[in-house]
Amino acid sequence: MQSWQWIVLGAFLLSAEMFVDAEFYLVFLGVSAVVVGLIGFVPIEVPFWGQWLLFSVLVIASVRLFRRRFYGRYRGEIPDRIEGAEGEVAVASAAIAPGAVGQVTLRGATWSAKNVGERAIAAGSRVIVSKSAGLTLSVRAENE
Repeated sequence: MQSWQWIVLGAFLLSAEMFVDAEFYLVFLGVSAVVVGLIGFVPIEVPFWGQWLLFSVLVIASVRLFRRRFYGRYRGEIPDRIEGAEGEVAVASAAIAPGAVGQVTLRGATWSAKNVGERAIAAGSRVIVSKSAGLTLSVRAENE
């Protein structure tokens, strides 16, 4: 490829990152293509396969060395996602006897809940979620 083709390809990849969130990968592809294009202006003849090899090495090296740092700075730290509802506090919609299944309200939604504690849960009392399995929560009285 000619130098201007590499530069156009790099500009296209850099601009594509603005429209598609490719998690910064297109930025490093684009910068690597521009670098290969700029190297074409040096009076050293690089064969076609050498240009692609250089492009590949630049992409791999830049992604491995810089992507996490730049993407973290650009996007900010994303907090870890917590699965399940273990440890959260819900409110019993009706009384639930030990070992029985009833209903609780958690995060504004009604859930099926099994009382795994030794004491009965009164309607309107707070409960602690000890486990979540599918759409059923295992709960126990808050002061148990």
